[in-house]
Amino acid sequence: MPDPDPGFGARHRVLARGYGHRPDPDDPAAVLAMPIVLHIPKQDPPRRSALLEAAAAATIALCLDPRVGPDADGRPGPWEDAYLAWNDARIRKVSRRARGAQWRAAQDVDGITVDRAGAQARALVPGPVGDLDPRISRLQIGGTDLPPDDPADPEPGVPVFWIDASLDMTVGKAAAQVGHAAMLLAGDLDEDAARAWAADGYRCAVHDADPARWRELRARVEDGRGPVAAVRDAGFTEVAPGSTTVIAVTG
Repeated sequence: MPDPDPGFGARHRVLARGYGHRPDPDDPAAVLAMPIVLHIPKQDPPRRSALLEAAAAATIALCLDPRVGPDADGRPGPWEDAYLAWNDARIRKVSRRARGAQWRAAQDVDGITVDRAGAQARALVPGPVGDLDPRISRLQIGGTDLPPDDPADPEPGVPVFWIDASLDMTVGKAAAQVGHAAMLLAGDLDEDAARAWAADGYRCAVHDADPARWRELRARVEDGRGPVAAVRDAGFTEVAPGSTTVIAVTG
């Protein structure tokens, strides 16, 4: 049977090779970042865990989308140059919140929206932080948070993103961290497993880890019992440099 997406392997190899292959530019405005827009309406806001699941899925969906190239015909995708430039540097992400008309306007900016149980997040094509689309630059980075919730136990086989609850990260910071974890985990998977995850719509679960669970997860990372991916933050916002914020594991 013909491969319905022969370019998937090439896109997956970009994640598998890692990131940070060149230094940041001297001009802070030229630093590249992926905006993540979180839909947080005033009325009936989403559950925090569901919103973070949407953010993680939207991030990895964009990273493996045919538009980041090559597509099914082997041609460069329209987002390829921007994506590869970002992936070659530090893979920064900046989360912003939107509601109402702001959220609807964000749908017209290049990216991918994912809905999880009514919670919606949109990952946008990366670009310079000083040259954001005005529909995105006007959105607030902070100022709104969501309380922790108690999601159901994850389904067997679904990747789980465990957040270090002791860090007390805002929902925006946590969204960037689970997005990073999704990229690292996908890169650690072999191509067949990554394809299977894509076919499943990048379903995942996000849970807070208490101290006992976190110690268990750290031991799994140190022992190399994978696939497992740990996010160590650079410490630009909210947490100390080198903090492990999220550990992603497969079921």
